[in-house]
Amino acid sequence: MSVSPGRGARPTKGERTSRILPIMMSFSAIRAAFPALDRDLVFLENAGGSQLPRVVINAMTDYMTNSYVQLGAPYEVSRRATAVVNDAHAWATTLIGGTGAGQTAIGPSTTQLVTMLADCYRRVWQPGDEVIICETAHEANAGPWAKLEREGINVRTWRVDPTTAQCDLEELRRMLSSGTRLVAFPHVSNLLGEVVDVAAITKLAHQYGARVMVDGVAYAPHLAVQAREWDVDWYVFSNYKVFGPHAAMLYGRHDAWAELEGPNHFFIPRDQVYKFELGGANHESCAGILALADYFRELTSAPEAPADEFLVTQAFDTIRTIEQSLTSQLVNGLKGIPGIRIIGPQGAEGRVGTVSFLHESVPPPAICQATDTAGVAIRYGHMYAYRLCQALGISLETGVVRASLVHYNSHEDIDRLLDVVEAAVRT
Repeated sequence: MSVSPGRGARPTKGERTSRILPIMMSFSAIRAAFPALDRDLVFLENAGGSQLPRVVINAMTDYMTNSYVQLGAPYEVSRRATAVVNDAHAWATTLIGGTGAGQTAIGPSTTQLVTMLADCYRRVWQPGDEVIICETAHEANAGPWAKLEREGINVRTWRVDPTTAQCDLEELRRMLSSGTRLVAFPHVSNLLGEVVDVAAITKLAHQYGARVMVDGVAYAPHLAVQAREWDVDWYVFSNYKVFGPHAAMLYGRHDAWAELEGPNHFFIPRDQVYKFELGGANHESCAGILALADYFRELTSAPEAPADEFLVTQAFDTIRTIEQSLTSQLVNGLKGIPGIRIIGPQGAEGRVGTVSFLHESVPPPAICQATDTAGVAIRYGHMYAYRLCQALGISLETGVVRASLVHYNSHEDIDRLLDVVEAAVRT
């Protein structure tokens, strides 16, 4: 049964309540867990960076107050600090769903980690080797690979279809060859919001002996990552978009790490992930990353649950349940506003709650000026998906308007955004 895309398609108050009932942690408690939400601001710019739960803030504060020392020294405070950093790395691999299959490096950003990885490959690939970049990529997972062309690497682009805004799997099949070393693509485009079939792309790339580098930044806040199940070689995302500190994590399969040598000091063994962490991981960020498990325990009302993949799955099942109706409300509400065109999937299925749109006559800056005045935080621009905007004929100066929700947003937040956008384009 299809649902009309008009404004009347929003769920009623009763429908909203029934959708929230299965959630083990009440929605009001979820909101209360994030101190930054206690203000008159509708925050729908989560794809740029999410807010922090109190347990994460407290963990980082506690670390800097009580454990702010160098690692590896023979005294108790240093042993506690060392344990936090080590445990954070183990938890990072759990969070990515890669326990037993690989390990995870922690760095300052996705851009830095991918740039580091590309430089490592630069030293082992030969002129004529090939890398394929998906055109829907954020520049973090495109630019570092494209720069290898200077070293004689053959850089090819997996083109997006401008009519569907999708990259066809059969087109990738035609591009792959025995010379392909790696395929770089996003799990979810941070502009389009569509979830792609990582397992299918990975399986196809592996048939030609190529590795995959998956950018999960726009996926990881919404759904559980299952790196081991998908058999990905590399998977990266930014913690500050997944309710954590400004850091990022790069998972790699054991065999993928083994073929590279990291850039850290020559005397550090190459089989340690620390070899790929110049200067080491930020210690207080590790405390915050580790505390995300505590938030997941709160979210699932399981205070004694171990920090394992089952906890991660349960937490993201809860997150997905909340977000599905919000995403439907946002997509349908925007489609019901005359002159609005959504860029990417036109329905709520097969996507996350990151929704980009344009109006036929009102430019993105004017829409965002109206939302800012009304206390609604969204943004406009090319979203660092520069190549994608070029391919779709979207202005690189003004880009698109993007609204992005997560599980702590409410139906009232979406209502307020839609009301402001509708008024802005009507006048």
